Amino acid sequence: QVQLVESGGGFVQTGGSLRLSCAAHEPTMNSNTMGWFRQAPGKEREFVAAIIMSTGRTYYEDSLKGRFTISRDNTKITMYLQMNSLKVEDTAVYYCAAATFEYLSLPEKTASYTYWGPGTQVTVSS
Repeated sequence: QVQLVESGGGFVQTGGSLRLSCAAHEPTMNSNTMGWFRQAPGKEREFVAAIIMSTGRTYYEDSLKGRFTISRDNTKITMYLQMNSLKVEDTAVYYCAAATFEYLSLPEKTASYTYWGPGTQVTVSS
């Protein structure tokens, strides 16, 4: 079992920034794909971004490109999500996820991931 620990959520005003972190505490995760998803109240969990930890290749939800940046630090087995120019509609619980494979045919699908963190709340206020 891989434990994922998210941090960095909180309360921010419109236009502000937050940086989320997800620590995997499992060296094998440096060979796999990890991703961020979010879920707003009453909505389905949706894809935000993913990264192949070994190569750094990234995938983004098209509508979030330019505002959100995913990155990783292999020495810490940690993935990050830098969120800028935040909007009220970005308010959600953000989840970290880890797959058991390096390459995913569908990195935007929740079913592609095996391990999930408990989530961290991001609230953007106007």
